[in-house]
Amino acid sequence: MSLILEYAPLMMLAVVCLGFAPLAWFVSRFIRPTKTTEWMETTYECGSEPIGDAHVQFRFQHYAFAIIFVVFDLVATFLMVWTVGFSGLSLAAKTWMMIFLAVLILGLCYALKKEEKLWI
Repeated sequence: MSLILEYAPLMMLAVVCLGFAPLAWFVSRFIRPTKTTEWMETTYECGSEPIGDAHVQFRFQHYAFAIIFVVFDLVATFLMVWTVGFSGLSLAAKTWMMIFLAVLILGLCYALKKEEKLWI
């Protein structure tokens, strides 16, 4: 019984967090305007009238570079945590981290080489 009481604040926070999104969606259904106007249907481009078609098809390479950036951004976070405890790590942990970095570098080289072929 005491275990349940210890985690009661965490459970209450979880209920509030899980209930917030559906509650916000439900409340927004009553607050938003229901009658659409021509002004609401137009595309907004930095305060000026849109020129041309809004549906532009982008090449996949842009997304590939974005994904590579996100992956290495996350890896940088892991590396910062790893460097803090580097002196206290065992040789096995350091070896696994070097293998991890080698695989990442090989993946980056592969992705960039593949991108080079696709750009031509």
